[in-house]
Amino acid sequence: MKFIEFKNNLKDFLIFSLNDIRKIEANFDLRRLSEWMDKGYIKMVRRGYYVFSDLDINEPILFLIANKIYSPSYVSLEMALSYYNLIPESVYSITSVTTQKTNSFETDIGKFVYQHLKPNLMFGYKLVKYGNHSFKFAEIEKLLLDYFYLNSQLKTKDDFFEMRFNEKEFKDKVNKKTLLYYLEKFNNKSLEKRVEKFLKFINL
Repeated sequence: MKFIEFKNNLKDFLIFSLNDIRKIEANFDLRRLSEWMDKGYIKMVRRGYYVFSDLDINEPILFLIANKIYSPSYVSLEMALSYYNLIPESVYSITSVTTQKTNSFETDIGKFVYQHLKPNLMFGYKLVKYGNHSFKFAEIEKLLLDYFYLNSQLKTKDDFFEMRFNEKEFKDKVNKKTLLYYLEKFNNKSLEKRVEKFLKFINL
């Protein structure tokens, strides 16, 4: 298969895997991929996952890629805090939660970081449309709980102050009823106490 034909067959894929390629041509010669990488036609994101080199990378595409290369997962934690404008700092890693083991991937297009959550805690995310695609992204209430759950050292007023939370954005966007409903599903007394302290800290 020539590259032009290959690219045309995969034109609707923002990121494609070996499985995607084999659906098009079962006996595809994998040496072609190395050849096309050497020529700069494609880039390997992680082993078994590729993008075309002329792909215009933006945040939604990075979120789509994050979902694809380590699944099941959804974008959450620091990246989602920044996305919702809850913290002032820029975040350069695409942070996600997953039922797989904690992991990270340094790639040519960005750093992807994954924190492990138990399977019963993989809820509270939405599907965000991007063109003909969609990616999984934490709801703002679940994002907060993911963050506190995985950062158990956050427990005092000083800790909360250091987070530099955007109080106005938080109050405008968070549904307290949903937050408390999700919190109950964690079934974690320590988390409940810390979240209760945080809500008092920001007067919600």
